[in-house]
Amino acid sequence: MQIKLTPARILGATIVVLSAWIVHGFIEALLAACVIATASWPLYAWFTTRLPRRLASASPAIFTAALTVFVLAPMVFACWSLLNEAHSLLSDVAAADSQGLAVPEWLANAPVVGPWVGARWRNDLAHPGALLMLTQRADPAAILGYAQSLGQFTARHVLIVGFTILLLGLLFQEGASLARDVTRALQLGIGERAQRYVDVATRGVRAAVSSMLVVGLFDGVATACAYAIAGAPRAIVWAAITGAAAAVPFLGYLAVAAMAAEMVVKGAAMPALLSLVLGCVVLLCGDKVVRPMVARGGIRLPFVLLLMGCVGGFAVLGLAGLVIGPVVLSLARELWGELASPATPS
Repeated sequence: MQIKLTPARILGATIVVLSAWIVHGFIEALLAACVIATASWPLYAWFTTRLPRRLASASPAIFTAALTVFVLAPMVFACWSLLNEAHSLLSDVAAADSQGLAVPEWLANAPVVGPWVGARWRNDLAHPGALLMLTQRADPAAILGYAQSLGQFTARHVLIVGFTILLLGLLFQEGASLARDVTRALQLGIGERAQRYVDVATRGVRAAVSSMLVVGLFDGVATACAYAIAGAPRAIVWAAITGAAAAVPFLGYLAVAAMAAEMVVKGAAMPALLSLVLGCVVLLCGDKVVRPMVARGGIRLPFVLLLMGCVGGFAVLGLAGLVIGPVVLSLARELWGELASPATPS
């Protein structure tokens, strides 16, 4: 069927393209707001039915504020705790450098490379102020470039979070009508199968978000026990950092490695090794057992495809891609099943 180009259609297409071009910088905020609103809509519906009638008009703002605190508080706590740990470690290293950094006994006794590393350490770092002299040799332009990149990264994500919160309030206020309009538009475009795709996407989003929350909680509690068994200092704080980071695949391993590195620097080599092994085992169980088990009802994907969807979506769309990636692959699998099935009517 040939589509006739009329002035009205050309004008409409131009407006759509211009609108997409104007808001393309906020696509991450829009997708994150859509994911959070879709996942929390049943809770929002329950909340509105129990809110006093005089506050009904403010229910989107109240629920958005409560949800913002619930989502951001663990992340802010994890980042703040990690910065405090880094500051404490740097202070300890600076104090030790003022008297000369002694070679760790476990490093000097390491097989094969121990004597060579120990000799280099005594030559470069054992005398007072050696580490400070090494840092003074760094290129100031490179340090300034790193600081500028970090500032731009922080400002950009603060902007994304701010617009996500604003859009989230809008979606809670207009969500029901927007959902009806989107479903109706999809039905006009692809027929009655649109409702099935909407259901698959909705179940997938809620299952993916639920799996992230459950994995984070499981990893936080389990690593707290593992760190306590291994004798790690501030086990509860490091477990909270690990649990918050574990929502993103592979990021939890960096938290475990950072904790082990801090313990190694402070001379606790064996507890660090035990904490590293137990922490990685817990994260492996969370990713390979808990996450697929929780997401199984809404995202019917093998673990490899689920992991590919999370990692690929995160690389393209940021945190929202952790949910959108697996959902898109679920829709692709649903579409493939319809196309490959001979019983499916065309």
